[in-house]
This record gives sequence, structure tokens and C-alpha cells, in this order.
Amino acid sequence: MRHSPEQWRIFIDASKRSLKAVLLHNGNKLPSIPVTYAPSTKERYTTMNNILVEVDYKKCQWKFCGDFKVIAILLGLQAGNTKYSCFLCEWDSHARGTHYSRKPCAHKQTLTPGMKNVIHKPLIKPSKVLPPALHIKLGLMKNFVKALDMKGPAFTYLCGKFPRLTFEKVKAGVFIGPQTRQLFKDQQFEAVLSDKEKIAWQAFEKVSNGFLGNFKAANFRELVQELMDSYEQLGCNMSLKMHFLFSHLVFFPLNCGDVSDKHGERFHQDISVMEHRYKGKWSAAMLSDYCWMMKRDAPETKYHLQAKRTRR
Repeated sequence: MRHSPEQWRIFIDASKRSLKAVLLHNGNKLPSIPVTYAPSTKERYTTMNNILVEVDYKKCQWKFCGDFKVIAILLGLQAGNTKYSCFLCEWDSHARGTHYSRKPCAHKQTLTPGMKNVIHKPLIKPSKVLPPALHIKLGLMKNFVKALDMKGPAFTYLCGKFPRLTFEKVKAGVFIGPQTRQLFKDQQFEAVLSDKEKIAWQAFEKVSNGFLGNFKAANFRELVQELMDSYEQLGCNMSLKMHFLFSHLVFFPLNCGDVSDKHGERFHQDISVMEHRYKGKWSAAMLSDYCWMMKRDAPETKYHLQAKRTRR
């Protein structure tokens, strides 16, 4: 298929069984195209380098979307809770006392190995990175839950709302997108929140619906600032995901939904069905079955031959 590389983005992520790379269409009008499948492979710098060489990344120069862990590996940054974890500026993640007060940070001029937590040569340009809207939204949910009182009514309600989640997962704020959307519609959850918690929760909902999705409100800057003020009053620690909202709004695209990493996670769920069918054993037919599944799921496709039902 003839295509323009500017119309696609590459998504790389790993699960317990495999490491996968897939091409996603900007605007999500075309189905995903798997380009790499590596069973029993973890996210490492050498592995990422081999993937980009095999898919001829230097020629295509797609934009990249993924979680911050994979972004750090591709840009040569040191993994973990490091001091300079942002690849755009010299934000000090360990100086928690100045996170909400010191907004302008010195921009990183170059990613030189051996300086500012850079340990390898970058594999992609920082300008090719797309902010992971889904992971930022999940990070905001995590910070909100971790700031709740574990003996309060809100935390107790969450434990009863999702009985399949263990106490440790609720305490760590490990929630997925459907669970967060379910809480947005739950008026009973807002009823058990305190005044500060309710202000922060409503601000989080406004940013999720008015900035991190398919719709971008005209006053998105005010919505983000309201979120940061309410999270500061609630006592939330600023993570790397919150830092991007706080300091790098210009780096976000016009429509986060068109280039969201949500569709890459959807690929994770779809391919896991094939992995379960093939019992975790690699086979070229597995990706072929995935492609046929995507074709069968296209409702606008017209087929010349249709199966006729026989009545008895």
C-alpha cells in the first residue's frame, strides 16, 4: 500500500510474553499493521535498536508513541526514579518542594551520554515523540487515589466498587481506562468525597474530557491549571506525567485522540487473544490471523460471497 510516513506512528511495548511493535494510522481510520513480534523479549536498549534497524526507521522516520519507560529507553535515558527523568528539560524530580512553584526549567540542549541521566546515544529524535495521553490520564488517576485517606470513605468505596482489585492495587492506584470512565459516571462516588477531593476529581474529569481525548476545549490551559492547583491542595506528588501537563503543553498535538497510545494498548489486547490461541508459541500464522481478524471486523467492507442460512 502506498503511504506517507507522516500519516503513521509506531508503537512499541512489551507484555509478559513478548515485545511488539505496530504501526498505527494517525486519525485511526485504518487498522493497525504489526511489524515486529519478539517472544520472551524484554524492553532493552539493544533490542530497541535492533527493531528500528529491521523496520528501516531511518528511512521512514515515523513518530513514536508509547509509555514513558519505552520513551526513556529510545532516547538513551537511565530507567527508574532518576533525578533528570524528563527528556525535554532539566526538571529535578527529587526536589519535591519546588515542583508546583518552579515552572520554567532549562531546556535540554542535547542528549549527551554521561550527562543528566543519559547513558546511551538516542535512537530517535525528541521531536518525534508523541505524549502518551492514555498513560498520562492513568497517572493522574494514580496520583489522585494515592492522595486519598486509606481510612476515609472514598478509599473504602473504591475497594467495594472493584472487588476484583486487591487492596495493594487500590492503594497503588492501579486502575485502567474503563474503570476510570465508570467512576466519572458514578455520582455516588462524588458523594463520598471531601471538598478538596471533589474539586480535584472534577478538575481531573474536565482535563480528561476536554484535553486528553478527541475533544480539545478552548480553555484547556485554564483546565490544566485548575487541575494542578487542586492536586497541590490535595497533597499529590508531581510525577513525570503531571510534569508534562504542568510545563510542556506546547508539546502536545492539536488532537490527542488522533495519535493516542490507547490504540496501541488495544493492539495488546487483540494480539493477546492470538497468543492464547497459539499457547504462547511463535508462529508467522499468528500475525496472519490477527490481520484477517482486523479485516473481518471492518463493518463497511462488502463481500462478494455471503453465507446463506438454511432454514429447517
